[in-house]
Amino acid sequence: MPIALYALTVGAFGIGVTEFVIMGLLLQVSGDLGVSIPVAGLLMTGYALGVFVGAPVLTIATRNLPRKTTLLVLMAIFTLGNLAAALAPSFAWLMTARIVTALAHGTFFGVGSLVATSLVAPERKASAIAIMFTGLTLATLLGVPFGSWLGLAFGWRSTFWAVTAIGIVALLVLATLVPADRARIAPAPIAEELKVLARPQVQLGLVMTVLGFGGIFAIFTFIQPILIQLAGFSEAAVSPVLLVFGAGLVVGNLLGGRWADRSLAPALIGTLVLMTAAMFVSGFAFHSQIGAIIAAFMLGTAAFATVAPLQMWVLQQAGGAGQGLASSLNIAAFNLGNALGAWLGGFVITQGLGLAAIPPVAALVPLLALGLAAFAVTLERRTVRAACA
Repeated sequence: MPIALYALTVGAFGIGVTEFVIMGLLLQVSGDLGVSIPVAGLLMTGYALGVFVGAPVLTIATRNLPRKTTLLVLMAIFTLGNLAAALAPSFAWLMTARIVTALAHGTFFGVGSLVATSLVAPERKASAIAIMFTGLTLATLLGVPFGSWLGLAFGWRSTFWAVTAIGIVALLVLATLVPADRARIAPAPIAEELKVLARPQVQLGLVMTVLGFGGIFAIFTFIQPILIQLAGFSEAAVSPVLLVFGAGLVVGNLLGGRWADRSLAPALIGTLVLMTAAMFVSGFAFHSQIGAIIAAFMLGTAAFATVAPLQMWVLQQAGGAGQGLASSLNIAAFNLGNALGAWLGGFVITQGLGLAAIPPVAALVPLLALGLAAFAVTLERRTVRAACA
């Protein structure tokens, strides 16, 4: 794989840390800023909604820029947003900083996916996307546990100072290693790009992504209180468990990429089956410490095994003009799912059902995604048969 792919991985790592690290800081943020745990969980929701809004807006706004320039501008926005979060004097300020940071997220991964697939042979495209997203999984494997420990030891602001430093490093690595566009191709008219959104298969893919990640983030957002209050871990033990969870993300991400390269439709169905099953089982496993460790790895593996198949499905169904917009919108869909999940987990808690009810309730959401995936694959096969007839 070209070294430029790993430059994208570094950028993805920085973005992944700032997105997910808040999960390990909910108790510290809620205590310091005087808000409840469900309200602190809205920091995940706010970030995700920022991605959802920022992805199409910034993708269209930067469509005439070279892709490398776009990546550098987005990483600069990301770095400044984290600096503002480190300085936040109030919850409202922190929420605003998170939203500003999130604006760069969707377009970075959307443009990054196109750059990644342009660097490799056609049969390696899903694996190239998976390598870029490995930065996201490594962020959870290394960044989130370290950020949680840093926040516990030195206060949650120190974590955002560290992420700001990561952003600066990522900016330098991208500037050095990502090649400049060899040939600037004039973008298609906006109306032509927007037509891609009218395709039923693209719409199905985006909804699958929202639902697939909606359930899993209902659990992820509240993983710290789940591990402490249900499984009985101490605050200091949360970081090592998150390390296990992150290891599952790395394994699942790479396996999902390879599976999607071999056969996309079975990978799409199979990974959603694994995700739904893992979430149902975790509802029982989180009541013991050994079970929680196993569940953390299992959830991480199942969750990120879906990333490459879902992203490749949308890219494949979009094709040609509008592929960049569709790619960014699918990243936005991932984060809309994150927002939905964070809200759903908070809703379960505020309804008095408790943390234990989150996994079984959340598992119903990817089950809906699985039904849509089965319908989409059936529709695709009928279209292929009709074209061959």
